[in-house]
Amino acid sequence: TRIACFSDFTEVMRALGYPRLISMENFHTPNFRLVAEVLLWLARRYEPEADIPADVETEQDRVFFIKAVTDFMATKAHVQLHMRNLYQADGFAVKELLKVASVLYEAMNTKGVRRADPTEEDNTKFKFDLGSNVADLKAVRQLTSEILSKGAVLYDLLGKEVELREARAESIARPLEINEAEKVMKITINSVLEQLQKTKDMLNNVALDEASLEAKIEKRKLELERSQKRLQTLQSVRPAFMDEYEKIEEQLQKQYSSYIEKFRNLTYMEQLLEDQRRAEQEVFE
Repeated sequence: TRIACFSDFTEVMRALGYPRLISMENFHTPNFRLVAEVLLWLARRYEPEADIPADVETEQDRVFFIKAVTDFMATKAHVQLHMRNLYQADGFAVKELLKVASVLYEAMNTKGVRRADPTEEDNTKFKFDLGSNVADLKAVRQLTSEILSKGAVLYDLLGKEVELREARAESIARPLEINEAEKVMKITINSVLEQLQKTKDMLNNVALDEASLEAKIEKRKLELERSQKRLQTLQSVRPAFMDEYEKIEEQLQKQYSSYIEKFRNLTYMEQLLEDQRRAEQEVFE
């Protein structure tokens, strides 16, 4: 049976595309490093972003690694692994490894994964053609986590059902005291009436604020109308001395034109004088 287990495991790992050849001699003696390597490879084969520590140097690191892998497989792949068998890292560990490898192998055959050519550089690795099912796979994983968490909460609540059943039966069997019930009802009614009164006061305050705002808006409208009428009046009235201002502005325009002409002539004459002086200087030299 152990030989058949070894044979199945080596064949499944070869089919999954494990980059290293595994033989029966690898597990004749405990080989924890190989077991850890295979576990980590399978976990990341199932989920590439799996957060599992790869350090197995000390005994504490190995225990932590085994716990992390078993928890991951239980929550993600729903595969229960025996931690003690895995820690032994011998033939018993192969049986546990075969559980995970079988799940991946069945998924590969179900999804119709294309098997790689052994001569390729990727060393017979397989590529799962999930295509558009990636989003569905993420949604399924999320729903699985929610179902597990809610199932745990439901399990805890059901565990308390025995005590709660007794307390519920005791409360139901207890005779109802009219006076106490009436007192509680009065307190509740008073509380509701107080809350209702507070709500009415808030509504009244809102109505007062609304009336005040409407009055302010109406006042601003009247001020705007008066300002617009004053502006129209000012625009229609011709200022005093406007005729004299226009006449003086016309004269100023004529004076400016004359100034421009004289300035241009003066500049031209100065240029001629400068040229004449330069010519005389050249003759003198």
